[in-house]
Amino acid sequence: MKIKDLAKIERPREKLIAKGSKNLKDEELLAILLGTGIKGKNVIEVAKQILKKYSKKRLLRLDYKDLSKIKGIGSAKACTILAASELVKRALKIQEDETLPIILSTKDVMAQAVYLRGLTREHLMTIYLNARNEMVWKKQSTFIGTLNANLVHPREIFQPALEHKATSVILVHNHPSGDPEPSEDDLEITKRIVEVGKIMGIDVLDHVIIGKTKIFGFKDNKLI
Repeated sequence: MKIKDLAKIERPREKLIAKGSKNLKDEELLAILLGTGIKGKNVIEVAKQILKKYSKKRLLRLDYKDLSKIKGIGSAKACTILAASELVKRALKIQEDETLPIILSTKDVMAQAVYLRGLTREHLMTIYLNARNEMVWKKQSTFIGTLNANLVHPREIFQPALEHKATSVILVHNHPSGDPEPSEDDLEITKRIVEVGKIMGIDVLDHVIIGKTKIFGFKDNKLI
């Protein structure tokens, strides 16, 4: 029986559209990649025959040379299978690599910002978190130079938060002098950014200042 002789709902592509890919059998999924059958066998029969000889795992491990030799696959279909297989492998690798660090304490913050300790100029960085306190992004240098309440604009803090769908932020900066005690400008900057965050619905969870040997956390000192 040819594919066109099957009821529309039983044809692999139409079935995928109507019921979703999860509801297709292995041979139906492979049939969609193959596209066409061979003389005397429709594409589903060819797919069944291939899967009977090769397990799914083994099939995905075959290279171009081996795939193209399988009856019913050939050169063009081998390329299609290899391309689909590579996309899956890359997607799985991205998922493995995207285990997001969780930030719950000043120690966790330091793990992301320890490089600031050795810098000779002040750098303000921002850590962006989702609702689970996972770091979705960090902006290494939101501002460089002596922090001044008139120079640090909240827009530089919150624009990336919107882009990365962050629900909260943590400010971090270094004091090259070595003393992590906050200056008047540090206090003013933090107050202003906290107020803007409230308006935007983005929490400022902490502001951590890094000295040579000590750190100062606004949250730990009940300033936030």
